[in-house]
Amino acid sequence: MNTSILAGDIGGTKTRLAIVNVQGTAVSTQREVSYPSANYAQFDDLLADFLSQGEMPRRVGLGIAGPIQGRVVNTTNLPWRIDADALQARFGFERCALLNDLEATACGLPALGQADWLVLQAGSPQASGNAAVIAAGTGLGEAGLFWDGQQHRPFATEGGHTSFSPDNEVERALLVYLQAQFGHVSWERVVSGMGIVSLYQFFRAYRQVAEPHWLRDAMAQGDAAAAISQAGLAETDAICMETLRTFARLYGAEAGNLALKTMSRGGLYIGGGIAPKILPLLQSGLFMQGFLHKGRMRPLLEAMPVKVILNDRTALFGAALAAV
Repeated sequence: MNTSILAGDIGGTKTRLAIVNVQGTAVSTQREVSYPSANYAQFDDLLADFLSQGEMPRRVGLGIAGPIQGRVVNTTNLPWRIDADALQARFGFERCALLNDLEATACGLPALGQADWLVLQAGSPQASGNAAVIAAGTGLGEAGLFWDGQQHRPFATEGGHTSFSPDNEVERALLVYLQAQFGHVSWERVVSGMGIVSLYQFFRAYRQVAEPHWLRDAMAQGDAAAAISQAGLAETDAICMETLRTFARLYGAEAGNLALKTMSRGGLYIGGGIAPKILPLLQSGLFMQGFLHKGRMRPLLEAMPVKVILNDRTALFGAALAAV
């Protein structure tokens, strides 16, 4: 059966909406538009703009960066309240499914092919069981996939907001630095786009190294995290390099925490917008160093496949599959 769906991937930075066709687990895009999320006071206005340009689908699936409570969500990094029943009443949808964005990513895994992965660790050839997804972007999302013996059943978490745990003297200084600003310091405060900026600012102060003018200008002109990442990958600034190395290791450390808590023998998947942009860094071994640094649990983690998701439409695909 071929079904037309309105699918959405709603994040703190951008919102992507698409009309897609679903056949089995295959998803094909018919029309797609990406919007800067901050340009809209509420999601309903953005959705109305998209629907004014084409067909009106009967079924809708939305992956949203925030905790779903019943059929309502208040987005974490946006001032939006999205109510599925209100959307159905206003736009006449037959069905409207709301998912956490990482739950949507987990649901979208069956739609991916071999070209959509980058393997960081092959794991055991007999690997099977629960799996998990972690994704750093504007924030830090985490989801699990419970293996019921026949199939994976995705479930959302808010694990990115659990307390950050330092592992050495520098990270302890980082925790104190961030506590002075935020009080509670979550993993999202260090493993996300905002986390890259916080790490950079910490290392500038901790190492007492002046910021070069060219970097200050680049950060002021656009995305500060992107400017820091570019300088770190190009090895043109030592503080940016240390920032990215620390980020990669901490990303791996929290991924290992998630893998242990969900007993992800079936694999750990890395999603989000940041990972594909720093692939050389992830492949350097720093991510896996943090992932495996769990004492007596190292052999368990070594048996788990670890893969980077290269397809940035995975959450969109998952929202569509959930709507079907």
